[in-house]
Amino acid sequence: MNAAIIGGTGYGANELIRLLDKHPLVNVKSVISNSQANTEIKQVFPHLTDLVFYSFDEFDIHNLKREVDLVFFATPSGISKEMIPKCIENRLKCVDLSGDFRFTNPKVYETWYSKPPAAQSYLNEATYGLSELYESEIKRSSLIANPGCYPTATLLGLVPLLKKGWAELGSIVIDGKSGVSGAGRSLSANTHYAEINENVKAYKLGAHQHIPEIEQILASESQEHVKVSFTTHLVPMTRGLMCTISVQLKKSLTTKEIIDYYQSVYEAHPFVRVRSEGVIPSTKDVYTSNFCDIGLHYDSRTGRLTIISVIDNLVKGAAGQAIQNVNLMNGWDERTGLMNIPVYP
Repeated sequence: MNAAIIGGTGYGANELIRLLDKHPLVNVKSVISNSQANTEIKQVFPHLTDLVFYSFDEFDIHNLKREVDLVFFATPSGISKEMIPKCIENRLKCVDLSGDFRFTNPKVYETWYSKPPAAQSYLNEATYGLSELYESEIKRSSLIANPGCYPTATLLGLVPLLKKGWAELGSIVIDGKSGVSGAGRSLSANTHYAEINENVKAYKLGAHQHIPEIEQILASESQEHVKVSFTTHLVPMTRGLMCTISVQLKKSLTTKEIIDYYQSVYEAHPFVRVRSEGVIPSTKDVYTSNFCDIGLHYDSRTGRLTIISVIDNLVKGAAGQAIQNVNLMNGWDERTGLMNIPVYP
């Protein structure tokens, strides 16, 4: 299968290039960036000098429909919704790493992203691409809305608990921490070295665009109205993401009982690793990989469960999950091209 990557100068596109280089069934035919058209890719990403010899292309639907079968959109929000309809009309499979097709209700997107939404007909056609939850739907879809990084870690940590009915839904508190690459490659005061080094910042309190995404899926999976308290932090590391989730339980359980249940839920899903009792994952444990590692601890004194969920924000939180979805869309083993050992330390 030949693929194009649109939005080629960002970190997400760079990860797609790196991971697809070793994918036996996908060939990257074109990397598209209108702002850098005809510039050699190695001038933007010098580390690709010996791997990639082509230049950035401009978006041209006529060329795409002749050359590729699949298009990845690694663009900022607000762009893919204009391009994807043209691709779908020309029978190209699409995986969107932005937020443009994640919401069933266009008013939610408009409220939280402050941009006009995609057409309702394409929102109806899109499948939310959390691979471990919606495998059968992804296999039948031609348009995948790849989840955000924070929702990926949060939902994989929470959904089993909600499906079991153990959680007090009004008690969910999520503390999220992400490396600076989660803010993208564009320069800003918040990600300047002098601002982020030896510093931790909370940001977008009560206003993060991943809040409605998390709530939409939790409500769908629990069949109940769900609101969460969600606070994000920028930490002085390049990549990696940790969500510390606290939730009150309806009944007293042991940590082992909860771990046994989670392990049964994810035993058929190779990219989710549930830790044994007393073993808590860290971001280095999944560095550069497509794994999500989950640790669990039930505090009998307070009746609260703490869930630690870690991913690499650029891989399982973006490019890796996009490729996992492509594998599912095509009926391939979902591990294809992704089973690399995490880099450690």
